[in-house]
Amino acid sequence: MPAKTQRSTNQRAGKASAKASAFDLSIYGVAPYKRKKNEEYMSEGQLEHFRTILENWKRELMEEVDRTIHHLRDEASNLPDSNDRASQETEFGLELKTRDRERKLMRKIDAALERINQGTYGYCEKTGEEIGLGRLEARPIATMTVEAQERYEQAERHFGDR
Repeated sequence: MPAKTQRSTNQRAGKASAKASAFDLSIYGVAPYKRKKNEEYMSEGQLEHFRTILENWKRELMEEVDRTIHHLRDEASNLPDSNDRASQETEFGLELKTRDRERKLMRKIDAALERINQGTYGYCEKTGEEIGLGRLEARPIATMTVEAQERYEQAERHFGDR
């Protein structure tokens, strides 16, 4: 194939993949929910949608934990150079800190799955109002409406200084 034809083929392929990724709005392998006309808020379909997102997210985090365990086990070695040891310990420390954050996130995911089971998912824990599909798509573990969250954070900043 001539170089010019090869280059234009590669350019088209690159543009096509960029378009595909730009419009791929899936969340943990799940396409955004399209609300049906006259559909009730937190219908069975919506609950199943968010359950799938949360379960996929949790599974992904668990896979990361497994990779970390294998990485720490495989890479842990008694390096003779103190600089190499220090670098390795720093790397391991950062990895463990990230896993700790993910562990806390898994607790929030489990709490969201429990709210789905209890029938309270999608409703603000402070006001009882609908959180909204858009917010839940962006943050499936949300427990408050945007307004309630802002009030909470403002009060935390105001009273947290004491």
